[in-house]
Amino acid sequence: MVYVFGGNGFVGSFLANKLAELDYEVTCCDLQDSLNARILNAVKYQKCDIRDISQIRQIRFQEHDFIVNLAANQYHLKVPRNRHKFFFDTNVIGAENILKAAFEKGVSRGVFFSSDMVYGLPLYLPVDTKHPQNPIGPYGLSKKQCERICRDYRKKGMKITIFRPRMINGPGRLGILKKLFFCVQKGIPVPTIGNGKNHYQMISVFDCVSAIIQAIEKDFPNKEYNLGSELSPDITTLLKDTIREAGSHSPIIHLPGNITKKMLTIFDKIGMTVMYPEQFMIADQEYMLDIADTQKDLDWTPQYNDSDMLVEAYQNFSERGK
Repeated sequence: MVYVFGGNGFVGSFLANKLAELDYEVTCCDLQDSLNARILNAVKYQKCDIRDISQIRQIRFQEHDFIVNLAANQYHLKVPRNRHKFFFDTNVIGAENILKAAFEKGVSRGVFFSSDMVYGLPLYLPVDTKHPQNPIGPYGLSKKQCERICRDYRKKGMKITIFRPRMINGPGRLGILKKLFFCVQKGIPVPTIGNGKNHYQMISVFDCVSAIIQAIEKDFPNKEYNLGSELSPDITTLLKDTIREAGSHSPIIHLPGNITKKMLTIFDKIGMTVMYPEQFMIADQEYMLDIADTQKDLDWTPQYNDSDMLVEAYQNFSERGK
């Protein structure tokens, strides 16, 4: 049995369906009362709040089972003022509860999703998995702590593959892109932080799913892996492609990076958050993850490029508004 925590979520629902199509027995574990309607009927469901270990202990794990943890509080959700508690309760305590309860039942294999935000501002390029971990804010800190816990359980004998994806994109995921797409749809100026010559790598949900499948097929390598697209265009080109495909005439406005980030910091501190520091502090940075180890070890290659992902996401946004 594959237990997918956060299985009702964005990546989780695509993963559950793909695993079921590959004839794996799958149980999704999540907070909602029932299984996401997008998920195939062959998938089982167990309501479970990972912040409460007693609920996880009710799961009937068997030694040959394995776990995939995608459950996380992220910035596309409504983030309360107490960000540290919001992120750490789920991303750290919840993850540790999953590992503890599964380990008690003899489960020894798993995949955990972390984030590129564990790195903070890039000190060199491309950013490989050995890059120092200097998270900018509480989300990145929570993922760094989650990784530490995973490594503790590796020492106990578990095999745990950790993925660090860039911003995950695909049909149904909008998040911060909603503001961008609103501007494009209305034909109003699209602002960018910085000169737009930098690259801001993304990763498709479908490529995330294929990487997880490969990790399972490779028997859960005890390593950290980056997930990102290949041959990303610079931000200006990326935006122009999306605006053109949308049939819009939105002009692109390049805002000075330092001044804009200072203003966004002030807005955030007074409770008028437009973007979170972990988002805007790297918005004008050249930022590309090194995915060579992921490709080599897992026989994996991303199939989707950033332009295709953004155009598809805009089309999905536009169709939702009809």
